Amino acid sequence: MQEHEQDMQSLLEEESMRNFAENEIIKGTVIMVDRDAAYVDVGYKQEIPVPNKELAYPAPDNASDVVSVGDEIDVYIVYIGGENGMVLSKRRADEMTAWNNAKKLYEDKTSVTIKITKLIKGGLLVAFSGLRGFLPASQIELHFIRDLASYVGKEIQARIIEIDSRKQRLIFSHRVLLEEERAEKQAELLSSLQVGEIRKGRVKRVVDYGAFVDLGGIDGLVHISDLSWNHVKHPSDIVNAGDEVEVLVKNFDPETKRISLSIKDTMPDPWFAKVEKYTVGSYVVGKIVKLTDFGAFMQLEEGVDGLIRMRELSEKHIVKADEVVKVGDDVKVKIIHIDKENKKIALSITRVKQDADKAEFDQYQEKQAEQDKSAANNETEE
Repeated sequence: MQEHEQDMQSLLEEESMRNFAENEIIKGTVIMVDRDAAYVDVGYKQEIPVPNKELAYPAPDNASDVVSVGDEIDVYIVYIGGENGMVLSKRRADEMTAWNNAKKLYEDKTSVTIKITKLIKGGLLVAFSGLRGFLPASQIELHFIRDLASYVGKEIQARIIEIDSRKQRLIFSHRVLLEEERAEKQAELLSSLQVGEIRKGRVKRVVDYGAFVDLGGIDGLVHISDLSWNHVKHPSDIVNAGDEVEVLVKNFDPETKRISLSIKDTMPDPWFAKVEKYTVGSYVVGKIVKLTDFGAFMQLEEGVDGLIRMRELSEKHIVKADEVVKVGDDVKVKIIHIDKENKKIALSITRVKQDADKAEFDQYQEKQAEQDKSAANNETEE
């Protein structure tokens, strides 16, 4: 009789197990939860324990962090048999659903929230909807990141850029979202830019030939010649990375996204104020600062130069300017022309000498005339 009851029990259990199949997803109800597992009723003779590592990824410290008593959940039948009758996994059931959802998110190019779990070679491991993914170092930011460890534990927005459920391959990118955001800002900024307007920006990078200024999503170049009205030896003498500056938009090309900016044009040209003290016909002393094939440049003062052409350097025929002057020489010149429209001043050394000779001759003539007049008066008195 006892053997008969055991046989009947075995038959009932066998019949019950026929309702289940490995590798399928079934529904179950959480009956009990302790620290290390959740016990699920799937219609079998007993509740099946689902350990924490099979509840979710990453595995929770406590099963109650994932499920509660009364929850109806999907579970995946890993194996039929064993001391509990079967092995179940909520994590795998969630994974199968998550892979299907991830594929749709990939196709729709939808951004998602991922949690960074671990630093590994080449990038970061991340968790998303129970799946494990990879965020390459090159796909984190727009610029190189030296300290990837600082991202561990954080949640960020990203997009799936590669997916293969068979190979368990899930690749994310945060950079692609930043690139799209930057492109939108650039398009908006370029559509609103106007030549001649003044905008505020921040110096992003200083190079030998100028400085790049961030206008709020797109960079423009201030050439070294547009940094200051005065001569600039190196851009770092005028600006440094991080400086907030006002710039004038000189030109821009929406196609190439190249923007030409100027800092000096946001303020009055001091040349005009300085040149007011000089008049045509006056004499000044200055220093020779540059020699050229057509003459020599002399500095009247900081920011104000004038040109002494070859014919104004010497009354004699000369081939090179250094036959008369050299860089560093202090010379006296006469201002013979001021062109304010083109900011040019013409100077002459020869006319200084000519004026001196003429003055000396005039003085001689005046003295001679006085002597002749005196002699004539003496003759009259005699």
